[in-house]
Amino acid sequence: MPIHFDSTERTFHLQSKSASYVIQLVNSGIPAHVYWGPKLRQQQLGRILQFKERCSFSPSSSPDDKRVSLDTLPQEYPAYGAGDLRHPAYQIQRPDGSTISEALYVSHRIIDGKSPLDGLPATYVEDSGEAQTLELELLDQLAGLKITLSYSVFKDVDAIARSVHFENVGSEDIKLLRALSVAVDLDHQDFDLIHLSGSWARERYLERRPLASGVQGVESRRGASSHQHNPFIALLSKDATEHQGEVYGFSLVYSGGFSAQAEVEPYGTTRVTMGLQPFDFSWLLEPGESFQTPEAVLVFSAEGIGGMSRNYHKLYRTRLCRGEFRDKPRPVLVNNWEATYFDFTADKIEQIAKAGSELGIELFVLDDGWFGKRDSDNSSLGDWVVDKRKLPNGLNDLAERVRNMDMEFGLWFEPEMISPDSDLYRNHPDWCLHVEGRRRTEGRQQLILDFSREDVCDAIADQLAAILSSAPITYVKWDMNRNMTEIGSAGRTPERQRETAHRYILGLYRVLERLTTQFPHILFESCSGGGGRFDPGMLYYMPQTWTSDNTDAVSRLKIQYGTSLVYPISTMGAHVSAVPNHQVHRTTSLEMRGNVAMSGNFGYELDLTRFTDEEKTIVKKQVAQYKQLRSLIQFGNQYRLLSPFEGNDTAWVIVSEEQTEAVAFYFRVLAEPNAPLKRLRLQGLNPQADYEIDGEVYGGDYLMYAGLPVNELQGDFQSQMWHLKPKA
Repeated sequence: MPIHFDSTERTFHLQSKSASYVIQLVNSGIPAHVYWGPKLRQQQLGRILQFKERCSFSPSSSPDDKRVSLDTLPQEYPAYGAGDLRHPAYQIQRPDGSTISEALYVSHRIIDGKSPLDGLPATYVEDSGEAQTLELELLDQLAGLKITLSYSVFKDVDAIARSVHFENVGSEDIKLLRALSVAVDLDHQDFDLIHLSGSWARERYLERRPLASGVQGVESRRGASSHQHNPFIALLSKDATEHQGEVYGFSLVYSGGFSAQAEVEPYGTTRVTMGLQPFDFSWLLEPGESFQTPEAVLVFSAEGIGGMSRNYHKLYRTRLCRGEFRDKPRPVLVNNWEATYFDFTADKIEQIAKAGSELGIELFVLDDGWFGKRDSDNSSLGDWVVDKRKLPNGLNDLAERVRNMDMEFGLWFEPEMISPDSDLYRNHPDWCLHVEGRRRTEGRQQLILDFSREDVCDAIADQLAAILSSAPITYVKWDMNRNMTEIGSAGRTPERQRETAHRYILGLYRVLERLTTQFPHILFESCSGGGGRFDPGMLYYMPQTWTSDNTDAVSRLKIQYGTSLVYPISTMGAHVSAVPNHQVHRTTSLEMRGNVAMSGNFGYELDLTRFTDEEKTIVKKQVAQYKQLRSLIQFGNQYRLLSPFEGNDTAWVIVSEEQTEAVAFYFRVLAEPNAPLKRLRLQGLNPQADYEIDGEVYGGDYLMYAGLPVNELQGDFQSQMWHLKPKA
């Protein structure tokens, strides 16, 4: 059994494939955190917790046992105000203005399987035998607040999914001021913290630093998970590397503002919390109403950062992503954005598609500029009507012209936005997020539609459904190009205004659920100025995300390496673009651009009609090669070998689940004079198996321990790829 309750010791033992997580009920029913780490047998778990009386500044919650203080007790879901002076997991406000809470254990149940979360994305199971769930029911009797802590333990992945459900079972209103998804109190501070930070065009750069006294962490107050910080952190043992050491990962399945932090307190313990951004948040619970937090996914690895990543990859690829395309190889595409921007005609699009078809490309994507009077980014968002000046015969005609060249047809939308210069805004100026009497701040000359309102969500979903039904569209790129300001809603009463940002995300999820259910044959790709909303919440509805607007091959090494700490290759959109690159103006070889982009969902974003005959030959080979390898690349296990954050070289290898096949990539940024000879030690192979590489046979043990010789490369920005096939 993955979950065992010992009624004598009052312990709950949660066991995943290689890890244990232990909870103990202390005194009158305080859920205490006991252990999380390598798998334990079921014995004497009640002895792990240690108690010691501290000074009077850590007050005791038990007159009979001064060794128990909430200020020092490791807890599962700490409250504010009743003795714990660290950051709480939740905080409430009662009608009398008080903000104190104390919720104690009432009951529990252990169920097979895992239930969905109401209105929120979450990991799931397809069979009840894949997981077990513990539900701990707590009650703040004075406030009339029932809190249910949920822990789902997966059988074949070292992951625990945690969430919290609040219910007002009393007779008075309760206001939630803080409602995080998870808290874990670890018994020491000897960790490094890693997180993924950056900005537009520089997303998810890996940062690692030692924990110190006080609070450290990341957050977003932007109404989106953001380019600046990803909703993920991990704590590592000091000796942890890519391939060894203990790692504790925390990932939030949510697309809005979040907080993730580690607090080191004076006695050397560490509290990790993660969940909804508490800044400028409150949620009114009237009697009988409930509130569900997003899900946090916790992963433990004793096999270093790479072990943590592969746990996340397997779970998110197979039990977070959904739909027809979860297990289906993704098409090779060409997007016209960097080829034409807003300046195109149907004939120009047909020319690019024809060139793509001749190269073996399978999908053409029409990007921004096809609707309203959209000749630049200053108008027409919200007017989802075809611009007949550019497409005189409509979308269906263009889609059929593309399909006649044996290619599928895709389309770009930015459904969450509205241009002040649009018919929609002129007709409904109150449909955007705004605060009456305040200016309406624009970003990219656009405002944000108020998706916290059902009428707005329904109107936009109806428009999109009409477009998607009007032509044979099999792919949608869903963009979102600014963050929230003036977060207010004409549809909310004053006491509920601070619910707007979260209600917006819930509204977005409702729209996505409707459209992805109505159009299951369409492959949806999420985008937010590239990677500004690359999070698990969006992957639940759209199995891939445009990784970054920065398509430079050298920049992408860091972006894709950092992204892979949490997210599998099958979720990463990666394209070859023109040189000099439009973001950093660097010129790299077509071969390197191809190898970087092939380490993701492969495509092109340039004017294919401008290729020389030599470039056409290279691209045709790249496309054919990727088609041969894409099932391996998109659904294999990734092992990172050399980090672009640590040197001039980057490398990774992707190995099939059966360990019979692999593809390895090596990238060198700058040339070195009189450079040393190099060998690349692979990972994840079967040491007893033999692999064929370009007609030569190598043992798996040889490739992992002695290594593969790297060819001498000439010039800057060079790469090499090896395909390891089963020995014939």
